[in-house]
Amino acid sequence: MNRFSLATKLCNSKFFAFFLITNLCLFSSCDTKQLESALGTVMGDTSGGVLSQAQIGSGLKEALNLGVTNGVDILSKKGGYLNSIYKVALPEEAQKLTNTLQKVPGFSNLESKLIEKINAACEDAATKAKPIFVNAIRSMSINDAMNILMGDKNAATQYLNSTTNKQLYNEFEPVVVNSLNKFGALDLWTDAVTAYNKIPLVKKMNPSLQGHITDKALGGLFSMVEKKEADIRNNVSSRPTDLLKKVFAKQD
Repeated sequence: MNRFSLATKLCNSKFFAFFLITNLCLFSSCDTKQLESALGTVMGDTSGGVLSQAQIGSGLKEALNLGVTNGVDILSKKGGYLNSIYKVALPEEAQKLTNTLQKVPGFSNLESKLIEKINAACEDAATKAKPIFVNAIRSMSINDAMNILMGDKNAATQYLNSTTNKQLYNEFEPVVVNSLNKFGALDLWTDAVTAYNKIPLVKKMNPSLQGHITDKALGGLFSMVEKKEADIRNNVSSRPTDLLKKVFAKQD
């Protein structure tokens, strides 16, 4: 076969067309719908064996959305944090303060009261976490989709964590603070610190609670998303839509 014939055969092949269109779209202003339409024209029905990068990206985002919804639904219930492995405890410095105040009238059960209020606040804050996570998921580029799909069992969650954690923290911390105020946790903490610092000869302290609580609350949510992602990857029955079935079939 001469060079011209070989080149002609390659140019007429579906593989070459798929390669060319995908890369042209990646390096131009082609949007997701245009990419899917072009691939559907060349490759035939994209609901069959060939999946576009846009479809893979959509499937991964759908999986993360399921993970977020699952995590929020579980952790936002009464006792969702408090009665789980994600229970938020006091930071070490705060525990020193509560242990000392056990001997002060009115503060004998301070630690248990604080933990109850803190975890109730985390459960309340979790209900407001979903739109924050969803906005972060939407920003995931389809260029990363294949690497995530064929990566570790928690690759999508780790991608979301590594690329959005700081943004999520900045947006989530005010939500946590509002919830802490709603349940009176910060007022109780202020009273406790004031009482502690009046004790003779103690080193005055005022450990910050909201940063610690925000870290722990987000950690619980990310862990729940990770569990759901692993479930979708490992169990066909946990893929409720056709798109999820098709996308994750590629990594089975």
